[in-house]
Amino acid sequence: MTTPLHYQTISELAQQIRNRTLSPVELTEHFLSRIHALDPKLNAYRWVCTESALEEARASEIALGSGRDLGPLHGIPYAAKDLFDVRGLATTAGCRLLENNIAGQDATVIRKLAQAGMVFLGKTHTVQLAYSGIGINHDYGTPVNPWHPIPHAPGGSSSGSGVAVAAGMAPMALGSDTGGSVRIPAALCGVTGLKTTVGRISRAGVYPLSWNMDSVGPLARSAHDAALIYQAMQGEDLNDDTTRGQSPHDVLSGLSDGVRGLRLAFAETVFFEDVDPEIEAAVRATGRVFKDLGARVEPLDLPEAKAAWNLNQQALIVVAEAYTNNRNLLEEHFDRLDPVVALRMIKGKEIKAFSYLQSMLEWKRLRASIIRTLRDVDALLVPTTRIPALPVDAIDTDMETYAARNIGYLRNTSIGNILNLCGLSVPCGFISAGTPIGVMIYGKPFEEDRVLRAGCAFQNVTNWHRHTPDLSWAENG
Repeated sequence: MTTPLHYQTISELAQQIRNRTLSPVELTEHFLSRIHALDPKLNAYRWVCTESALEEARASEIALGSGRDLGPLHGIPYAAKDLFDVRGLATTAGCRLLENNIAGQDATVIRKLAQAGMVFLGKTHTVQLAYSGIGINHDYGTPVNPWHPIPHAPGGSSSGSGVAVAAGMAPMALGSDTGGSVRIPAALCGVTGLKTTVGRISRAGVYPLSWNMDSVGPLARSAHDAALIYQAMQGEDLNDDTTRGQSPHDVLSGLSDGVRGLRLAFAETVFFEDVDPEIEAAVRATGRVFKDLGARVEPLDLPEAKAAWNLNQQALIVVAEAYTNNRNLLEEHFDRLDPVVALRMIKGKEIKAFSYLQSMLEWKRLRASIIRTLRDVDALLVPTTRIPALPVDAIDTDMETYAARNIGYLRNTSIGNILNLCGLSVPCGFISAGTPIGVMIYGKPFEEDRVLRAGCAFQNVTNWHRHTPDLSWAENG
């Protein structure tokens, strides 16, 4: 059975474009048609740029016809979370108060993807001010996880990006990750999501939450697709000092090298505590797959993870920086903000400089320690989330329930942000209720090539990433 265009990988679509059996215009029209058919029910998109997308697709087609091929992304449509500046569009960060925040120029990564020949479809919804791992937005509405007709958590804060890719409304969508905001929606929506090391990809032109933690990464159909996007976006940018001196590295040439001889470890500390049994079983099963592929898979005690989680629960760094970045909104329009965001973020004003700096010093110590602990380990295997996608109505009842569920989604991912690890979430199964499960492949800082290589090896012999949701309820609604 032929896979529909909207569920094919970037690599598969690119091959057809080069064979001249598919044109960029036809492909863009196909995705726009699907967006217009499904998004009224799924609410993934904030803006759909129909006219400009078709114009870009026509320009892409003309360039290819004249022999100017910009590479494997040429003519491929994509979307971006509404934190990324796109010239002429508002960057609202999921907040109506920012509807007049019109971008004067593209974010660096938007510009780089344009240079690679990609076609911009539109902006996807996000949690207000990107401050939650659940995906709920009381301002613009919550994107609907496509795996269930009853609204379930899509994961946040890159909620619309996860839904758009999972529902076949874009082959790739950009997200940002401060505590799990790429990997959580990837896991809950059954797609692949890459959290990059801070410094690999410029955040210039991306609405900030935490300057110490924010990173940019793709949500895509496969690890190979994520690698193609990563390769195009990485590199030094004078407008983001974390990237200075970071030379681009080639992640594509070694993607097919497999995992034979690599040492992978189940990080037992914290990550497997209170994990849903079906999630744990699926994640443990990935170890058997990797063993069959020739990797060494062993348990590993990771004391730095426990220490990082204890630090994260104090929330000193992120909440202080989030408050600083959004101070005017919080102080002048507090009552007009989403309470599940504002009531938590306003606490940042109470944090003292001494406490903030002490936490920063502890972060620095843990980041040095984890490098020593992982010196002989190529990657870690852990559940992306402790709990599966839950019904929104069961989460959005009161602040206490919301906070508990938010921690349930963020725990395993936020540890990696504190330790500055890179991480790839790939689908590895389903719970009995039918929603996806993600396994996270953690790598040492700046070793995106290693986690992408492991992700590709896993997806080459499994088909979890090929499963697609039954959307008849949305198509007929």
